[in-house]
Amino acid sequence: MAGGPGRDKRYGFGRKATDAEIARWNLDVGPDGAELPPGKGSVAEGEQLYQAQCMMCHNRNGEGVPPLYPALIGRDPKAEGFHFASDPKLVKTIGNYWPHATTVFDYVKRAMPLTAPGSLTDNQVYALTAFLLSANKVIPADAVLDADALRAVRMPYADKFVPDDRRGGPEVK
Repeated sequence: MAGGPGRDKRYGFGRKATDAEIARWNLDVGPDGAELPPGKGSVAEGEQLYQAQCMMCHNRNGEGVPPLYPALIGRDPKAEGFHFASDPKLVKTIGNYWPHATTVFDYVKRAMPLTAPGSLTDNQVYALTAFLLSANKVIPADAVLDADALRAVRMPYADKFVPDDRRGGPEVK
């Protein structure tokens, strides 16, 4: 039980992580984007990176290779109105399903590319995020993203998501 008997017991192995070690792993960026790092990247830079780092799995136009590599780009006209619950065959992409642009940055930063996750610089992640958002017609093709610009992006279906604000009780959303 967390916080129960034995919580302060030492087992004679391991050590407390240093602040530097924690900082290296503490890379998550939440919906409000408060944790976004310094840096910037353009749509044009992101397109070049996409071709070099992402196209091999997600295809030239971001349509993916289902079921292994999901589509990133495109909006299924049947998804207009957000009918994902009633039609599980609808393709979920960044442009028609993601509620927060900041979490696109977060996912790319921590999980991509598949063969070397976490290897992209912050500038590269801003650029790839800019390209993906532009390809989904969320931001203009000449956009440059930095932390402030990314926090200001409003995703097309953000209002279709309900925040999970439970505090650990039995309530269900």
